[in-house]
Amino acid sequence: MASKPVADDGLVCPLHQKPTEKVCHKCPLWILVRGKDPQSEKEVDHWACSLAWLPMLIIENSQQQRATGNAIESFRNEMVKANNQTLAIAAAQAGLIPTIPLQKG
Repeated sequence: MASKPVADDGLVCPLHQKPTEKVCHKCPLWILVRGKDPQSEKEVDHWACSLAWLPMLIIENSQQQRATGNAIESFRNEMVKANNQTLAIAAAQAGLIPTIPLQKG
């Protein structure tokens, strides 16, 4: 693997209290992120401190959690519908409710 690139000049690392160009490429928090920005949908392929990436990654995580919640809710609704149909069939077979003949066509 190629060595980590050196950070841009002018910033001071809040952890090491030294210029970023002198410490970031040696720091384990200096990471490469590839993907899409969750707010602008632009392609991202950039080295930066993982602490600087946190806001964007938290936004992406929140979006994924919302999508997961929507999928679970949809699945739950389908299961409730299927369970209600199963209960109606079981009740009809047990003679608890009168059966309704199916209409053809």
